[in-house]
Amino acid sequence: MPATTLDVAAPAFMEMAHRIVWCSAATVDPSGRPRSRVLHPIWEWDGSSLVGWVGTSRTPAKDAHLAHSPYLSCTYWSPSQDTCTAECHATWVTDPDERLAVWDRLAGGPEPVGYDPSMIPGWSRDPDSSFTGLRLEPWRLRLMDGVMMATGGAEGRLLTWRAGT
Repeated sequence: MPATTLDVAAPAFMEMAHRIVWCSAATVDPSGRPRSRVLHPIWEWDGSSLVGWVGTSRTPAKDAHLAHSPYLSCTYWSPSQDTCTAECHATWVTDPDERLAVWDRLAGGPEPVGYDPSMIPGWSRDPDSSFTGLRLEPWRLRLMDGVMMATGGAEGRLLTWRAGT
């Protein structure tokens, strides 16, 4: 299958991810063991780059995993078998102004991915809050319409993009 360009894959990925909303995200601990959690990223596409933003708490486990390997995999699945995955380089948002910008992205995001971060216990715009941001920069995207499974690939989309291809 020929590689898909980012300008085709990113908008298709973002549409599906924002429709599904929640993803299963995996990191790898310092012993090489995977660890999964559910996250709620919001994605931005500016016509040349795709960036994901996650509101989260910087726990010792997440911190150790990303210090060991700064990569995070986000997979979305819907009951219609639509799936999409973003393999990402992940970076903590540590600058106080950038942290507030992540907060504002989440609070002002489009339905259904936008939400009020203050509904999470312990989160606020206060610098001492446990809220922090995580920036996701995909190096690989894959999207498959669920109808492909039912039709043996005769219908639907299968898109794969990888940085540098």
